Amino acid sequence: MNEKSFYNGNRMPQVGLGVFRVENDDSAKDAVKHAIKHGYRSIDTAMIYKNEEKVGEGIREALDENGLKREDLFITSKLWLSDYGRDSVEKAYQASLSRLGLDYLDLYLVHWPGTDEDLMIDTWKGMEDLYQDQKVKNIGVSNFNVEHLDRLLANARIKPVINQVEFHPYLTQKALHEYLDAQNILMESWSPLMNAQILDDETVKSVADEVNRSAAQVIIRWNVQHGVVTIPKSITPSRIEENLNVFDFELSQEQMDRLDALNENRRIGPDPLQFNGQ
Repeated sequence: MNEKSFYNGNRMPQVGLGVFRVENDDSAKDAVKHAIKHGYRSIDTAMIYKNEEKVGEGIREALDENGLKREDLFITSKLWLSDYGRDSVEKAYQASLSRLGLDYLDLYLVHWPGTDEDLMIDTWKGMEDLYQDQKVKNIGVSNFNVEHLDRLLANARIKPVINQVEFHPYLTQKALHEYLDAQNILMESWSPLMNAQILDDETVKSVADEVNRSAAQVIIRWNVQHGVVTIPKSITPSRIEENLNVFDFELSQEQMDRLDALNENRRIGPDPLQFNGQ
């Protein structure tokens, strides 16, 4: 499994399974089990997805059935806006652990910056407390723009290891990516396939034909070659397997440039500057 290194020396798989918009039922459990059985070692969920219980069941059953140890996996969850504030972070973290049936997370993220900068900074102090108390392996953020990161880093004792954001050929976030590289913070993409919208793009399909791969594999490989960690979501067994099978081919620089040129600064998610959980 190809991995990326954090500035603190820890590592995470570059491709994992996302479970956004997966129901808290056997579809979540079975997707997680199938992914782990077929080589995935990274699973990404969140409190607000309301599926931590079934994701946790899938993790525990997969460990038992595949002879793996907990430390073989990299599990991420996220702190929701309703639990922001330094004094609320640990309780929310423990609640996620309880739902997942795990003793610790490998990565815990502040899910959105929110519109109250002081609250965001206070919340990050709670994340730092978790990390310094060795209750979580790594802490990071999600959906933070450069402006948010500037403010956070000016007040942080410990900087995030990663920023999970919307990133795909229609939203390449070049300035943010360059900023993160300069700060030695990894970039991670959620919904890299744009809920399948990007798969119908003619340029994407053309590149897929050229390399004899699926459109989804091309987009995931594009993420990989940009140095971005990515967590494509699927509950379809064949697609789960296909999405991980991206390390035995390469896109040319010309193909990468054509995909980069699709940028329209188009989001499918909320604007991080305005979103406050409503």
